Formats: sequence, C-alpha cells, structure tokens
Amino acid sequence: MMLRSLRSERLNALPPFLFDEIDRKKRERIAAGADVINLGVGDPDKPTPRFVVEAMDRAMRELANQQYPAVGGGLKVFREAAARFMQKRFGVKVDPMKHIVALLGSKDGIAHLPWAVTNPGDLICAPDPAYPVYEVGAVLASCPVHKMPVGAEGGWKPRFEDIPHEVARAARICWVNYPSNPTAAAADVVFYERMLEWTGRTWRNDGGPESGAGSENRPTYRGCIAASDLAYSELYFGEEHKPVSLWQARNASIDETMAIEFHSLSKTFNMTGWRIGFAVGHESVISALASIKANVDSGTFNAIQAAGAVALDGFDRPEIADMRRLYQERRDVVVPGLRAIGCEVEVPPAGFFVWARTPKGKDGHRIDSMAFAASLLERADTVVVPGGGFSPRASEYFRVALTVEAARMAEAVERMTRIPR
Repeated sequence: MMLRSLRSERLNALPPFLFDEIDRKKRERIAAGADVINLGVGDPDKPTPRFVVEAMDRAMRELANQQYPAVGGGLKVFREAAARFMQKRFGVKVDPMKHIVALLGSKDGIAHLPWAVTNPGDLICAPDPAYPVYEVGAVLASCPVHKMPVGAEGGWKPRFEDIPHEVARAARICWVNYPSNPTAAAADVVFYERMLEWTGRTWRNDGGPESGAGSENRPTYRGCIAASDLAYSELYFGEEHKPVSLWQARNASIDETMAIEFHSLSKTFNMTGWRIGFAVGHESVISALASIKANVDSGTFNAIQAAGAVALDGFDRPEIADMRRLYQERRDVVVPGLRAIGCEVEVPPAGFFVWARTPKGKDGHRIDSMAFAASLLERADTVVVPGGGFSPRASEYFRVALTVEAARMAEAVERMTRIPR
C-alpha cells in the first residue's frame, strides 16, 4: 500500500531554503580539509559587545527572569527601550505598550505576520529578488505572492504605480526591505511616502482604479498593510547614509497608517544567536501579531529582553560606531577587488552585504551565478550566495557578506582570479 507523503502540501510548496544548501556544501569542503572563506550567510564574526553581555549576566541571575517570559508583547523594560530607540534614532514617538511587540528576532515576526492579518488566498506583494522569508511566510499562510520586479535600472526598488489594479484590490501585505538583503540598495523617505500613498489608496474606494462615475456600486478595497524590514538600520557608512524609517514619512501616522516595521538586534549588536528583535506599528497590526505569538510561542527569554533593552539604549555607543568602521573597511577592500576581476558592483551606502554582477565568460556573456558560486566553492574554497538562489531575475548577480577580516576578504578576491572563465 502506498502512503501519501507525511509532509504537508504547504511545506512541500516551500522553495528549498537557500542558505541550508550552501551551508551543507561548505561543511563538506571543510570536512575534506579545505580552508574555506565564508562570505555566504550573514553572521557577524565579532562577539556581542561587553556591555550587553554583562547586562545579560546580571539579568539571568534574577529569579523572575528564569520563569516564563512576559506575555502580551514582551517585557515592559524592553518595549520601553525600543520606544526610546525609535524616538532618539528616528524622531518617531510611539507608545511602547500599544505600538511595539518583542520578537524572537525579526525573522520570527516576518514569517508570522501573514498568520495574523491574512486569510487563505489573500495576496502578498514582495520584491523580486528578496529575502526568502517574505515568500515563506506567505506560503505557510496559504497566500499567493505577487512578485514586484526590481533591478539595477530602478535602484532595486519596486515601482508601485506599475502594480496592476487587480493586485491592488487583492493585496493584504506589501513588503519592502532597505538597506536590502540581498541587493544592498538603500531607500529614502520619499520612497516610503510613495509606498504609503499606494497602500493608503487600497483602504478606500476614492483613490484607486474603482473611483469615478459609478464607483459607489463597486467594492471597497480590503486594504494593504505596508510592511518594512529594517534589520540593518544601524549599519551605514557615513552619517549622510543613515537609513530612514518608514515612520519618518510625512504621510505616516502611527495611530492612523496601517503599517508595521521590523527591527533586529542581530547585526547591530552581533546578537544573531540571541534571537531578539521587535516590530513597531499601528496598534491593530501589532495586536494581531502579538496574539499569534501568544498562541505559538512563549516569547524571548526575559533575561535576553532585559539585555536587549540595555543594547538598544546603547545604540549610539562607541563600540557600535567601531563595528561600522570595521564593516566599511571590509567593504572598501572587496568592492575594488571584485571590479578588478570584471564584476559590476555599486558601493553600498549601508547594510551588511555587497551585491555584484558576475564577470563575463569567454563567450562575452555574464556567468550564471549558480555556476559561478559552485566554481568558487569547488576551486577557490570561497562561499558566496548566488543571486539565482533568490530569483531567476538575479541569475547574473551574487551576494557577498562582510563577515571576515579585511585581509581574508582580499584573499577571497585573489582566489577568485584563479577561476577559469
């Protein structure tokens, strides 16, 4: 008797998680004795700052922090620190208990948002290429994805005016991510204003394609939530390149705009393994996400939240500025090195990655990113992430993470020169 697959249809519908496959191949090379330079998964190579570790040491010794985490959105001390961060960093005033929810890292909130605010069949918009979890969250919530094409000619940003009217009517969430993973693109306040103008029209029937004569007999849009992933807000190279918040847009109101923004402590404070982040948004969106989390997890360990509060209050400390300088040093090694081997690459103003176009082969065409990445690992013991793993639209691009010392970055680029093309 044949048994049907144990795995659910929604699980089988997920694309293979790109980073797992890259990690498997990397481990195989290391097991074979290779000296692998890993420029793949973006995991900081420096320790969590001492002031955060010391706060954690104190907090984990308190009995109250050894019990179940606070329910209902996170510890008050953490949410208040997140609110202070939003005020001091972006000039945005929010109520910590209404507008903020603590997360097990921003990935947790991103994946669960569709569970909170969509019904099966609702449409979710995401850039193409993009961080895979936007699509993963949609698939697990039984929601189709409308992929908004982005490319170098448009600064790797979607054109909301090009989104079809039928998509606007059906869309429930629209994702953006700047500084971007994987494209390293940045966005300004004007971009977010355009986004909120578009999502705002979806909540009424007087600003979209249904307006005009006879529109009173046509259905009102159900409404699209603007969702911004701002995981790399504190990784920028020069004060003039500080990333901005969606909530800084002139047409954004924390009490009126149906939007949510995700923040992570992972890269800013080298806390990837701690699993701590937060979302800030309209009370109804935050409440829905908090309700999902109350039902599916018990929240982040209270001691980590207490230490996270200390971290957020220290976002402008010298240690954080020193890390930015370190990443800039690495960026300034790898960008000219990649250009020297024939890659097209823009200097990223912020973020954790460099996004490059593959060099040309002997036939004069750009090398396919999958083939290029495989060749680098097999022949140069260097790991990069092929753009084709994010999207067919990025088949001529690859991503480099700024996760090794500058000298090793230079060595990696030198190794690339040995690859026959």
